Amino acid sequence: MTWSIVARDPETGALGVAVASRFFAVGALVPHIRAGKGAVATQAFVSPLWGIEAADRIARGEAAAKITADLVARDAGQSQRQIHMIDAAGRSAAHTGTDCIDWAGHLIGDGVSVAGNMLAGPGVVAETLKSYQANAALPFAERLMTAMEAGEAAGGDKRGRQSAALRIHRDQDYPWLDIRADDHADPLAELRRLYAVAQERFLYVAEILPTRENFSGMADRSPIDRKIAAEEERRAKAGLPSASHASGPVTPAG
Repeated sequence: MTWSIVARDPETGALGVAVASRFFAVGALVPHIRAGKGAVATQAFVSPLWGIEAADRIARGEAAAKITADLVARDAGQSQRQIHMIDAAGRSAAHTGTDCIDWAGHLIGDGVSVAGNMLAGPGVVAETLKSYQANAALPFAERLMTAMEAGEAAGGDKRGRQSAALRIHRDQDYPWLDIRADDHADPLAELRRLYAVAQERFLYVAEILPTRENFSGMADRSPIDRKIAAEEERRAKAGLPSASHASGPVTPAG
């Protein structure tokens, strides 16, 4: 019912999962990331426990292939499940159960894995991987979204479209970016809009948040306020409205 890409950015070490499906709120169940350690996508007849356990074990240093084999061996429902994962060194492993609904399968590349089920055909996975590999110059988030858009152009989920998600962790336990379109007629386009909104303010703030290494973060917010104001001025001069749907203050009636 889903296809996804799991990848490690070779430039920054960031780990990301992007996913799309004709299923509500796919981002709530599929992606599991442990910062600096590994990323997992669990799907098909989804078991969130596969994703949680796999992410925890990969964070402890277990090999992706060993984790995958163990999950399959223990689960009576494994033939209907799909999982793929990547560790901090870019090594991947995947399982597509024999009873996953056609088309179902996976491909593994250098630092990236793509898997899907209930797809229009093998081209969905192949084009997603091909696009990711061809767009190394793009920022990581855009590279993942562009890859998913290539998969959609190749047919995507054969039942249609409903939800999509993009989650990226840098070196902290909280995500650098976590955006979701839970119920939308064009969820990948909605992810693009949300990413544009994130670039207006959120990603500036993300750069100054407290970290394990710096518990206080950046206490003086004035530099970030200046950057946000400069971005607003740039958009205004270019005649570009905000991508956000947010409203202004509510004026009381009467």
